[in-house]
Amino acid sequence: MHRLVLAMIAVAATSGFAGSAEAQSFPSRPVTMIVPFAAGGPTDVIARVIGERMGQSLGQPVVIENVTGAGGTIAAGRVARAAPDGYTLDLATWSTHVVTPVLYQLQYDVFRDFEPVIWLTQTPLLLVSRKDIPANDLKELVGWLKSNPVLLGSAGGTDQVAGYLLQQQTGANIQIVPYRGLAPAMQDLLAGRIDLLFDQPSDAMPQIRSGTIKGYAVTASSRAAIAADIPTVDEAGLPGLHISPWHSLWVPKATLPAVIAKLNAAAIDALADPAVRKRLGDVGQEIVPRQQQTPQALAAYYKSETDKWWPIIKAAGIKAE
Repeated sequence: MHRLVLAMIAVAATSGFAGSAEAQSFPSRPVTMIVPFAAGGPTDVIARVIGERMGQSLGQPVVIENVTGAGGTIAAGRVARAAPDGYTLDLATWSTHVVTPVLYQLQYDVFRDFEPVIWLTQTPLLLVSRKDIPANDLKELVGWLKSNPVLLGSAGGTDQVAGYLLQQQTGANIQIVPYRGLAPAMQDLLAGRIDLLFDQPSDAMPQIRSGTIKGYAVTASSRAAIAADIPTVDEAGLPGLHISPWHSLWVPKATLPAVIAKLNAAAIDALADPAVRKRLGDVGQEIVPRQQQTPQALAAYYKSETDKWWPIIKAAGIKAE
């Protein structure tokens, strides 16, 4: 019996040493960041800007892999099943980790199968319309909505929830028109085939400035730096219609804390880099405050987001497109 106990202690000590050695040598090869959307979109740009700078701190490249489909569930499932060694990162968004778990039957559990690394950025949405709608501010738009059937373009997820909240607050007759992405939805808005769109400020502002669409309000309690002349929903007359999509990094459950700490530190380095900050600002992303860039802060924020939004999404009866 005594020998058995000694043997068990030896095994535990050896595995602990192996774990610490593994953490110390991490990373010894490239790290893969799984992105749930196609190359060229806003999420992909954020991943590439941050991943490239993280690679400098880690001493190994961070390779971006775009794994699209099924609302981000294919990408997240791939990370959930990966080895918990820190070499596979999940770039999660509000859409993939708050909306998608309500809409899809998942092969993984968003709380049990991932470890948080860092909360990166967030951005509000911007409510825009085709240019010939006879409304010059949000109050006039709401008046117009109440007496006209409305077609609202949606790429699913975030903007679909925003459309539901707009309908709930105004009582308007809004029909959702599904698109594979916000780019084709914007094309149809420019052509006058749909009436409204909730888009990212970075995509919408050039069109607003050129006069090809109208912009009404950002879905946050403070104005967006990239759209400083556009009022908030609170200022414009729809108080509380707040929805700010975010980006964050996660790894498979049971990844060593020391490995997570290295990934977190590399991401913090990236977010502090002036060149990275400028590039993220150019695409309308607001970097979260430094004190919020911890795994613990991300875990707490994610719990608060699911507690708030899951009942709303379920009540809306939103379905996967």
